[in-house]
Amino acid sequence: MAKGTVWVIGASSGLGLATAQAFAADGWQVVSGARSFGAQSDGDPADRGIHPFRLDVTDATSREAFVKSAFTVSPRVDALVYCAAVLVLGPCETTSQAEYERVLQTNFLGMTGMVSLALPAMRKQGTGRIVLFSSINGLLGIPYQSAYTASKHAIEGYAECLAMETKPFGIQVSVVEPGDHRGGSQHTRLHAGGETAASPYDAAYRTACAIIHRDESNGLPPEALGRKVVRNVNRNRMRFRLRVAKPDQRLAVVLHDVLPPSWNAKILGGYYAKGGQA
Repeated sequence: MAKGTVWVIGASSGLGLATAQAFAADGWQVVSGARSFGAQSDGDPADRGIHPFRLDVTDATSREAFVKSAFTVSPRVDALVYCAAVLVLGPCETTSQAEYERVLQTNFLGMTGMVSLALPAMRKQGTGRIVLFSSINGLLGIPYQSAYTASKHAIEGYAECLAMETKPFGIQVSVVEPGDHRGGSQHTRLHAGGETAASPYDAAYRTACAIIHRDESNGLPPEALGRKVVRNVNRNRMRFRLRVAKPDQRLAVVLHDVLPPSWNAKILGGYYAKGGQA
């Protein structure tokens, strides 16, 4: 595929930033969006050919303004890569409805809004690539990440529907399923406000959070994932699923598919209850 213009959504840090930089290094014209981008930088080319625009994916007006600005950089959108995500850690019981809504608004509904805005241009072009960031958590659940896991499961199902619907228009869809990676912003890793030291879940929750933090700190480098995403988009036919994870997390997905649910619960529950020793 000839290099073109890519919109990378959620590109201020972590996997999104690494992906935007990988596209720019490969010769793509990158238009990036993130809520943390200030108005003072809007429209000014950043280092390595990345054009940043402020974008709040949870706000329809902001999404429309971003698209309008993106089309001033280039009249095309050859690829849309949606990386924006927020994580709220907490037991199901003490995670509030507002916290569930916040995660779904950012991780899923903001994504569907951006896809709907990119599709008319892609259909007119007769070609386009849509890359949606799911997660290993989109394939299996782990304790105390119910909001994030639910949002990523939703992306998996949505992507399958989207791929079938848009294929006649020359548009391809891919789902990226990262395991733990280093470098994520702590501003997008939150804790349920209702979870306190008085909670019956407190001890188990703190143990699980420590394991989650340790695994992420020892995760894969985000730069390598960014390069893999670019290679996949450059293929004549994108792989529908691009799984980028350590061997143990890949194995967990396989076991989740073949073992009885009670066995999976014992293995995964034990891992997060026993300091990472299943």
